Amino acid sequence: MGPIPIFDDWRAVPAAWRGAVVGMGNFDGVHRGHQALLDRVAALARPVSGPVVALTFEPHPRAFFVPTTGPFRLTLLPAKARLLAEHGVGAVLAQRFDAAFAALPAEAFAREVLAVGLGARHVVCGYDFTFGARRGGNVERLRELGESLGFGVEVLEPVMREGEIYSSTGIREALRLGMVGEAAELLGRPWEIEGVVEEGDRRGRTIGFPTANVALGAHLRPRFGVYAVRTGVAENGSVVWREGVANLGRRPTIGKPVENFEVHVFDFDGDLYGKTLRTQLIDFIRPEMKFAGLDALKAQIAADAAAARKILAGG
Repeated sequence: MGPIPIFDDWRAVPAAWRGAVVGMGNFDGVHRGHQALLDRVAALARPVSGPVVALTFEPHPRAFFVPTTGPFRLTLLPAKARLLAEHGVGAVLAQRFDAAFAALPAEAFAREVLAVGLGARHVVCGYDFTFGARRGGNVERLRELGESLGFGVEVLEPVMREGEIYSSTGIREALRLGMVGEAAELLGRPWEIEGVVEEGDRRGRTIGFPTANVALGAHLRPRFGVYAVRTGVAENGSVVWREGVANLGRRPTIGKPVENFEVHVFDFDGDLYGKTLRTQLIDFIRPEMKFAGLDALKAQIAADAAAARKILAGG
């Protein structure tokens, strides 16, 4: 499956994508709750053979309103669009969330973005969806506006697991605790960090464990430490997955207090510089530690690699 079209403004949506059934939300993580919403969107689109469009916002509104907030994203736009496509979305309106858009009144959002820009036939959103300047619109107001503007509105009730709502917040909390298995249960798949491999200091090669240094960007920082991972890189039009071990942290033994995400891919000596790596966190092995010297660090890395191989083998 190739990349799906992504538009950044409602006024730029081509005619081919108008008349769509539209799923709305931030969709950070595209977790099981989001997936239930997308299933409903697809079900509504099927009888009318209509296009399916996801309306989301970039940057995330939280980052716009609180620019000093730390990295918190579960999925950046390329990964989000890919996941949305996997769940039936044909195109994404990743609406540019700037001062002008934030000031748009609720009625103007419904009229200009949904009715005119998307020509929405039907929209689906979560029970807590708000829209318009100062969150002036809620789902009840959206139903009223939809009736007057000619599009249907369906509100998805909370999707629950053992009494708890599937939420991006719950996934972030699990990852910050290193509970990657719990995060995977909520997401429906292992959580990934997707980033470009950057030039490092090549120190790993000197101790027998070459690593790919992956840019973290705006991704949430999970618990610092060592993880068993699976890493995917695009090769000949498909993603090839390999097993490995990764360290996320500030490398206190080396003495460079800069956040790094370093991935050692088992039994692989290819060149990854400049490539985009998708790295799934499978299990947390240990927290970040400071060692007396490089010999102790090398011994621990070997132990970590052995532990990761055992985990990934199902042992």
